[in-house]
Amino acid sequence: MSLLGIDVGTSGCKAAAFLENGERLASAYREYATSHPREGWAELDSREVWNCVRDTIAEVSGRVTQHPVRALCVSSMGEAMTPVSKDRQILGPCILSSDTRGMEYVEALARQIPQEAFFRINPNIFGRQYSLPKLLWRREYQPALYAQAHKFLLWGDLAAFMLGCDPVTSYSHANRTLLFDICREDWSDPLLLLTGIERAKLPLPMPSGAVAGTVCERVAGELNLPKGVLVVVGGHDQCCGSLGAGVYEAGKAVCGIGTFECITPTYDHLPDAAAMLRHGLNIEHHVLPGLFVSFIYNQGGSLVRWFRDTFARAERKLLPAGEDIYDALAREMPPEPTRLFTLPYFEITGPPGFIADASGVIVGLKTSTTRGEILKSIMESVTFYFAESLYALKELGVNPSEFVATGGGAKSDQWLQLKADICGVPFVRPRITEASVLGAAILAGIATGVFRHPAEGVGQFVKPDKVFEPDPIRHQIYQQKLEAYRELFPLLKDFLAKLEKGDQKPSQQQ
Repeated sequence: MSLLGIDVGTSGCKAAAFLENGERLASAYREYATSHPREGWAELDSREVWNCVRDTIAEVSGRVTQHPVRALCVSSMGEAMTPVSKDRQILGPCILSSDTRGMEYVEALARQIPQEAFFRINPNIFGRQYSLPKLLWRREYQPALYAQAHKFLLWGDLAAFMLGCDPVTSYSHANRTLLFDICREDWSDPLLLLTGIERAKLPLPMPSGAVAGTVCERVAGELNLPKGVLVVVGGHDQCCGSLGAGVYEAGKAVCGIGTFECITPTYDHLPDAAAMLRHGLNIEHHVLPGLFVSFIYNQGGSLVRWFRDTFARAERKLLPAGEDIYDALAREMPPEPTRLFTLPYFEITGPPGFIADASGVIVGLKTSTTRGEILKSIMESVTFYFAESLYALKELGVNPSEFVATGGGAKSDQWLQLKADICGVPFVRPRITEASVLGAAILAGIATGVFRHPAEGVGQFVKPDKVFEPDPIRHQIYQQKLEAYRELFPLLKDFLAKLEKGDQKPSQQQ
């Protein structure tokens, strides 16, 4: 018997099957591309993504027939919603959080309800990156599609729905829509009334770890699954990743390095709303009962991927089989801190700023600058971005003595050493860095009684691999560089805003 964890991300999906002792039996991955139909738009072809998810499930389940899958659980990105029909047809693409559409609806909402009052219901900072602005945009500019849609589903919901379950969503995913009441653990009637979104268009909120249903017999046959596989409600990828990194109690923090980099501290109570709002920090359910998390996030792996595709596209295709382009590029990075400064504002930033009217900047380029220096500067800047929020966490009583590093970026020794040097605390890499997949599998095990409690699942599945200790000399250099970095955006803020305003298109309509 095995447990199947699935993760649906912005740029790819993974699936992996595990034995009860945490041994990984098989895994599969598929990558897909973001579509940009217009300047500022960012979508995924939901049919293509679902086909990739199906392929990963079928590949993994076909390789573990000696240990057939007993239960599966899905971790996935937040915000992006897909319209579906009642008969489980995908009706259109999902709009990603990085898409620029919807700001006018956020501004209208802010005029109707103060941020403080809103935050007490749904503890998120107003922003266009959430589901609600995209739903309102679709209702206005794609009225036929909006009316035709039976439900709008986030990716964890969509996967379970397409496998044969009723349309349900986790509390953590529901929170990403801006329509969820975190205290009542249900859709907020006042916010639904205020925005005009019909409850009937949304899935039923359920706690992570609940059993949503079973894979229908027809789909099971297509995906090499046995009959009666249980589908367990998963959660937002960072929340699943927290469990998969070994966090099952308050006071610990994870640094997930995926398409976005996200630092996720954990609380055993709902933190004070006023203090969290003052520091620009959200609150969301963990995938375990009684726990909550915050997210400090910004672009991470997406910038390294941009660098790869922009500066190494041709040679990537020429590499010998088995050699990774990221490893090749990392060997070009200098061992010491760079003299470059990069603003990681290539897209809308995360908390605490949520800056939309800026763009990426690289300062200090010379004719002697190497490609490796630029790459390392990008990696440095991604960590610099989080410095202010880490100070805010200390004020809130959260001061991690170490970070558990997860995600694809955690495979890079250079990046983790750089982070330890900048932050001045150790970064611990577990043996399995795909923590969202791992967390989903642990949830599946808890829900089906394989594990009596989360600590047992973590003890079986989460094993340390390597600890990266900070170098005190480089840490001192980075502290000085961080002070200079803090001066950069204030110097360029007005210019970048003017530049960004000039790039905006006059119409958001199709």
